Order: sequence, then structure tokens, then C-alpha cells
Amino acid sequence: MTPRTDPLTQEVVELIGAVVARYYEEYEAAAAEHALTGAQARVLGLLAREPMPMRRIAQTLKCEPSNITGIVDRLASRGLVERRPDPADRRVKLAAATDAGQETAARLRGSLGFAREPLAALSEAERTMLRDLLQRMLGGSAPATG
Repeated sequence: MTPRTDPLTQEVVELIGAVVARYYEEYEAAAAEHALTGAQARVLGLLAREPMPMRRIAQTLKCEPSNITGIVDRLASRGLVERRPDPADRRVKLAAATDAGQETAARLRGSLGFAREPLAALSEAERTMLRDLLQRMLGGSAPATG
């Protein structure tokens, strides 16, 4: 027997779904303005924060490493990403955003008004509470994406 969901929980679930759908819609549109797919934009956003091996990118984005290889290849062909040896283990290759990739990622982040505008209407205390509640829902602290 499926447990019944109370109306408030159901409303919260639907609101979260609406927020996620709206975020992805805007994210995809912003990525397209930079001639990127949403997946390419997400990988570039991660690599703009720090270089990382393909396996970690795949784990973070919850996708197959072979998909990440193709995405990194396409980003590299555009000069947005490069592969370099890991200073800690020269056998491992890291994908890293180039200067052009850093600039593109920053422009992409700057064009995402959906999340920023509604959040700006909340006080710092409300934004902190929302962050803490979302982290609790995810079982701790979750890395930001996009």
C-alpha cells in the first residue's frame, strides 16, 4: 500500500518541481545563447570552479563517463576546456576550463536571472533558511550546479 501524502507535502513537491522545471528551461535557453547544450554548460560550469577528472564530473552530474568524454571533447574543440595532467598523479588527466571557458561560464551564470531575481526578494535570513532546508532535504551539503 502506498503511503498517503498530506496536502501540504504534495503542494511543496509540486512547487519544487515547478521551480526545477523553470530553472532548467532558463538554463537551456541561456546555454543556447552561448551555442552550448545544457549538458555542455553544466560541465563547463563545474570546470570553471575547479579542474577535475572525467570520472568525478560524471559522478557529480550523475551520468556515464563516456558521455562526459564526448562533452569535454566538444568543449575542447571550441577552446573552452583543455586536458592537463593532474599534478598529484601524472597518470590522471584533468579537464579544466581555459580562460575563454572561464569567461563563457561567467557570462552564462550572469545571464541566469530566474534564480537570482526571486531570491533577491528574500532577506538574507530567508535565503539562509532556504539554503539550510534544501541542504537538509539532500542529506547534508550539496554542491551547487549550473
